[in-house]
This record gives sequence, structure tokens and C-alpha cells, in this order.
Amino acid sequence: MTYYLYHIPGKKIGVTTNLEQRVHKQQGYHPGEYEIIETSKDIDFISEGELIMQKWYGYKIDEVPYNKLKFNEMNINVTEQTTTFPCPVNKLKGQLMDNIGMKWETEHGECLVTDKSIEWIMKNVVISKYNDQRCYVYNKAFARWFDNNDPVTRTGGIMSDHRDTCETMCRFDKIRLWARDRGLYDDGDAKTQALKLVEEVGETCKAILKKDEPEIIDGIGDCVVVLVNLAELTGTPIEKCIDAAYNEIKNRTGKMSNGTFKKD
Repeated sequence: MTYYLYHIPGKKIGVTTNLEQRVHKQQGYHPGEYEIIETSKDIDFISEGELIMQKWYGYKIDEVPYNKLKFNEMNINVTEQTTTFPCPVNKLKGQLMDNIGMKWETEHGECLVTDKSIEWIMKNVVISKYNDQRCYVYNKAFARWFDNNDPVTRTGGIMSDHRDTCETMCRFDKIRLWARDRGLYDDGDAKTQALKLVEEVGETCKAILKKDEPEIIDGIGDCVVVLVNLAELTGTPIEKCIDAAYNEIKNRTGKMSNGTFKKD
């Protein structure tokens, strides 16, 4: 079996054995829109390469390496609309815990069993109307959770808490979901968003000069919305940008001068 290590610029580093199904059909990218970094029949070699390249490009590093993933060992049934688990709800969590790292594909994207995704499944699982020994989740909702959440606990930085318990991050998620539903990430452009940010900053400055508090609040909020979307379009989540900025300034020394902080 041949394994392909591929790169979708600004999006991700991944591994697959079927470029047509995984990259072209499921992710919507075609030759010229992605690059093949390496091919190999050695799954351990390609898995190590994936982690190295994810770190090199600054992408999220997979918690479970490709060679440790379990591919549908739970014998789930995946349809266009749902993923059905072959057990009752009261047995589901244990089954999922035994299959950490299991991965499957849906029409809406890739799904992976992790500690955090298990939490989502258990909150959203539905008992089958036809067989109470089976239960299911809706694929589109599950895929959206993956779009808007890290499926693993993040470490380091000022925002290392779970996203579903961090109010600020939930607000970022709401913005991303709003933008995704309106096609901004599919058809939007980073340069256009950058220009929009300049426009919003200008409006905010005008409001500050006029001491118009409602417009100041609106302007700052608009700037944050545009920044979240700009970060997403460049392939770097806003949380990562904030963490990087804070880590840069957290030990900085200096003094206030003319209304601003100047570093030493």
C-alpha cells in the first residue's frame, strides 16, 4: 500500500492512501491546489514525516499519529446523514474509550475519536427509533464541531483551556460558524479581509475622535470579527495568533510615553 503525505497550502498537512477520495472528493482540492511532499510504503516513516511537517508549517499537530489510528474497528455504519454506533447509549462511552484514535470519513469531513470528541458525541447522540441497541449522531453537526473546535486539549499559551469551557473562545467559534455558513471561508479572500480591516480601523478611529461610545463598541467589535476571519483565511486560527503575540510581549519591559507603552 502506498501512503501519500500531502500539503494543502495554508490549510493542513495530511496522509492518505487515496488522493482521489480524500483530497479531491471529500476536501474539494484538485491537482495544482495541493502538493505531494512524499510517498512511501512505510507507514511509520510517512507518519513521522506528517508530524514533522505539521510542526514545520505551524499547523495543529495530530494527537494520534497516522500509524496509530484505528480505522473503523468499532464496525460503525456511516451514511450520508448519520454515523450509527452498534451499541446502546449506556455502553457507548466505554466502546468509544476503547477505540480512541478511530477515524472515519463522512460526506461532510473526517471524524476522529478523542477524549474531547467523545464528550460531544455523548451530549448529542440519539437513540435509534427502530433499535434501542443502536444510536447515532448527525454527520454534519459532528463535522462542524471539528471545524470549530480542536478535538484535543491544547497546551501552552494563554488560551490552553478547553474551547467549550472558555467564553472568549466560544465567541470566536460563533464568528467562525457565522462566516462558514455564509461561504466566507470557501469564497473569501485574505487580501480583501485585510483591506476590510483597514476600513474598520478607520471607522473606529473616527468614533474615538468623536467620543461616540456606541460607535466605538461597534467598531472594535467589527475589527475583532474581521481579524478572526482574516486569521482563518490565512490558515492560522486567531487563538494561535493571540498566543504568539502574548508570548512575545509577556516578559517585555519598558515604560509609558505619550500615552503608549514603549519597550526597552
